[in-house]
Amino acid sequence: MFKITVAAAEQIKTASKEGGVEGMALRFEAKENQDGSYAYNMGFDNSKEQDVDMQCEGINVIIDPAYLPLLEETTLDYVELDDEEFHFVFSNPLDPTYIPPKQDEAES
Repeated sequence: MFKITVAAAEQIKTASKEGGVEGMALRFEAKENQDGSYAYNMGFDNSKEQDVDMQCEGINVIIDPAYLPLLEETTLDYVELDDEEFHFVFSNPLDPTYIPPKQDEAES
């Protein structure tokens, strides 16, 4: 099941307020690249009839059913990376390029 962490949800809510799109759903897509890795997209959008709607940490999420198989085990997080800046990060064990977090990172 697709998940959003609390940190990511807080940043999404902030972005929706700053962008004047409060109340809009957040659409997610994933596509398989030629090398087998996954590419992810997200953006505020209106729901369409065929979309799967779900709530994740207070965020209305919409996903076209065509993308569900690639996103079903994905977690979206908002973390500080090596460049000491925060970024959205998609963690998906179905993605061939997925590297599980180190044990000490998973516990923090």
